[in-house]
Amino acid sequence: MPPAPVARADALLGAAIESTIKIKHRRRLRRLGHRGVLDPPPASSLFATGDPPPRDGCRLEVLVDGATALPAIAEALRGARSHVHLTGWHLAAHFELVRGEHPTVIGALLAELAERIDVRVIVWAGAPVPVFHPTRKEVEAGVDTLVRGTRIQCRRDPREHPVHCHHEKTIVVDDEVAFVGGIDLTDLAGDRFDTSDHEARRRLGWHDVGTRLEGPAVADVAGHFAMRWREVAGETLPPAVRPAPLEGDGTSTVQVVRTVAEDMYDAVPTGDFRIMESYVRAIRSAQRFIYFENQFLWSPEIVALLVDKLERPPSPGFRLVVLLPANANNGQDDTRGQLAVLADADAAGNPHLLAATIRSLSGRRDDPLYVHAKVGIVDDRWMTVGSANLNSHSLLNDTEMNVVTDDAVLARATRERLWSEHLQLPAAAIAGADPVELIDRRWRPTAMEQLRRREAGQPPSHRLIALPGVSKRSRRLLGPVQGLFDDG
Repeated sequence: MPPAPVARADALLGAAIESTIKIKHRRRLRRLGHRGVLDPPPASSLFATGDPPPRDGCRLEVLVDGATALPAIAEALRGARSHVHLTGWHLAAHFELVRGEHPTVIGALLAELAERIDVRVIVWAGAPVPVFHPTRKEVEAGVDTLVRGTRIQCRRDPREHPVHCHHEKTIVVDDEVAFVGGIDLTDLAGDRFDTSDHEARRRLGWHDVGTRLEGPAVADVAGHFAMRWREVAGETLPPAVRPAPLEGDGTSTVQVVRTVAEDMYDAVPTGDFRIMESYVRAIRSAQRFIYFENQFLWSPEIVALLVDKLERPPSPGFRLVVLLPANANNGQDDTRGQLAVLADADAAGNPHLLAATIRSLSGRRDDPLYVHAKVGIVDDRWMTVGSANLNSHSLLNDTEMNVVTDDAVLARATRERLWSEHLQLPAAAIAGADPVELIDRRWRPTAMEQLRRREAGQPPSHRLIALPGVSKRSRRLLGPVQGLFDDG
């Protein structure tokens, strides 16, 4: 820890820079005609305004971890009859969707499909300055490997703003099924294929979440792909046919929301920032609890809303739980600085905040586990899953896509599924239990005990662990400085 006067100066400067960033973001959104993104009408709908609107009669399935999501993607792709349209931050042709004695390799599967149907792929063109990965040359080589000797059509999209990227991950099959989530079809920076047991395997584990979507909202995912394809490939695709609402278990209302920066595509000249709007609406509406899983937490706008909830809890038992990676691959100082802000806001009375992470664990052996999921659940009545992180990259600059639903049954089931995994408890121990009681009696004691064991040099006995040092404001300034460079 630095001396107290240095720490105070560090914190004050950091806060001043954040204030400047927020003012700049607000002016930018106002100039672009998106004033309502940060100031939606009070007590209004949980869904974002504008197009596309929420669609009734959808079937939404949440796919937790790669070993569940990736085989489901492979199955849907194998059944394609007309076309497959895929977007991604990065795609590795050798990546295995199904593992074992008879693996399914994404490049080979797409090549086989392309012999009988149209297969179109859009990937980010890569970092123009080769200090970030993937670089332009790395992506070019990867695309050459993917398409060589095949009928796959793949385009590299270079229309990013400086230090930003195309980060969305979507798959559309026959305009009937769509996958929207956070899982990249690559092993760049980490192996996405991991089970929910997250056993220690002497390599970086990976926790992630995706969705499988059917029903009217699939056409919204397809329409976004068609827009990007027209702009980067010059080909106009037939409009997706919007199916009628599904009967039976098509009971979810789903809204597709995205981030697209202004001046990137001719079709979206003023940009689209409705993922941010969705989070703003949901956080403001929270009464009992907010649960986030995310790779990053350094959007000053989101943190300010969370601070307000902590300083003026909407109910005595209000709780905020954030599950983050122990060491993010970038922006670590940003996240730790913002966690310090939240911890300071939670300083009085009973703690409302818990910041934690998870690790791979087998007996006494533990390995790092990267939290890459982007999930938000509020009061078991609002949920979002997608590719967007809680930073200004994802909410204001990168190309992203999330799905949002107010399906309370699905939101609760998803939370219980995730909490069963992270608390290492059987589903029956989670189902129906009060979420605030689970946080107080299971989450917090387990996470803090594991942190104490680590600090005492004792072996871990649980996957969950509290993030250390979130109340320390040393290096508080570094996050806002990076935010000013990256997001300003």
